[in-house]
Amino acid sequence: MIKIILNILFSFIFLILDTPAYSVDYSPKAIENYTLKISNKFANTYCNATKFGISQDGALRFSIGETNKEFANSKLNNFIDNELLNKNILLSLKNNCQIFDFPEYELDKLTFNN
Repeated sequence: MIKIILNILFSFIFLILDTPAYSVDYSPKAIENYTLKISNKFANTYCNATKFGISQDGALRFSIGETNKEFANSKLNNFIDNELLNKNILLSLKNNCQIFDFPEYELDKLTFNN
């Protein structure tokens, strides 16, 4: 008798107190904020590297390496629009560092693991 009551009690606990599992879904706002975070990181790293006297090629390689290290394994990398990211990087470079002649094709080297 006690065994039946315990089975009913445990069944009730497992069925009622079960928490549902939801699939991971990312909002467009989260993706946009992530893209802005990447572009700001790249622009700040590039600006600081050029201010320290590193050549433009060296600053570019350093900025790409540091940005890749920080954002390489994020799950949001699958949702990044690279064209929008490149535009945001160029805009950040113009606004924060007053660099107007940055070659956009160099940003193709900035890739992340998906």
